[in-house]
Amino acid sequence: MADATFVIAELVSDYEFIVVDNASSDDSIAVLKRLTDEQGFANLQVYALTKEVDVDTASWVGLESALGDVVAVIDPLRDDIRFLPKMLGQAMGGADVVFVCNKTQPVQPRIYHMAFLIFHRLYQWFNGIHLVKQAPPYRVVNKKVINFILQHPRPAMAYRHLPATGGFIRAYLSYYYTPPPLIGASTGLWESIDRGVRLLISTTPAPMRLVTALSLFGAGINLLYCVYVVAIGIFKTDVAPGWISLSLQQSGMFFLISLVLLVLGEYISNMVSLSSEGPLYHVAQEFTSVRMTRLDKLNVEEVSSTAAPESVSVNGDAS
Repeated sequence: MADATFVIAELVSDYEFIVVDNASSDDSIAVLKRLTDEQGFANLQVYALTKEVDVDTASWVGLESALGDVVAVIDPLRDDIRFLPKMLGQAMGGADVVFVCNKTQPVQPRIYHMAFLIFHRLYQWFNGIHLVKQAPPYRVVNKKVINFILQHPRPAMAYRHLPATGGFIRAYLSYYYTPPPLIGASTGLWESIDRGVRLLISTTPAPMRLVTALSLFGAGINLLYCVYVVAIGIFKTDVAPGWISLSLQQSGMFFLISLVLLVLGEYISNMVSLSSEGPLYHVAQEFTSVRMTRLDKLNVEEVSSTAAPESVSVNGDAS
């Protein structure tokens, strides 16, 4: 915290620190309370969660409570706060969001690494962005981006990817930084898979589109198989008794099941798109003419030139 105060105080005159305690089981709350007393640090705000949530949700807790025009999201166990001046420089230069990618990859088990690669390839295929390269968690966003995310029905889930896909002015930086050892147990593989699946399903209807495409493919194949069975019955004479009727029955049933799955898939896809749909539009930039003619006529009362006015109203007061 002392290092963070030193870095921030050199850059801006007005700032605040927001610390989100993600339901820690140690004495972190007691330490944070001591840091907020009269002998502690200034401009420190602490939010202690009642249950543990994922990193993106915890980050959003601090973001939606921030008062500053520019907000930096930092994980002290992974990110180097000394890189913050370059990020703020990009933000002051006109970027709405500044992403910073740490190119020092953590050591992970092989199976975790494989699942990590598969998820990000799928997410890039469905959503068009690579979360690690194009929407890393270490970022600086301005208030305009936060207000835009607040319009989303699930802002905590959309916070990770929406700044990279919302049409904002983006800047990308990268650096090499070896993070210190993580405190506590690392995220488990199955927990990461569950979070990845929820993120993938809740942010794009593409997986359900794949289900409907497979259902349509299955219905078409079964329909072709029905035609094949009918052709066999017409042109072949040595067909096993009952084969035609049994094949038509099975292919017809699978055809109907595929159609049902197709309709259900489209319905679920529509529901997902409605529940995760963000605002229909956002204003990226706004410009106003320096000279507005209507402002020249405000608080001015036109009077006849033939008679001297008894009073003139200025700013609503009579004189």
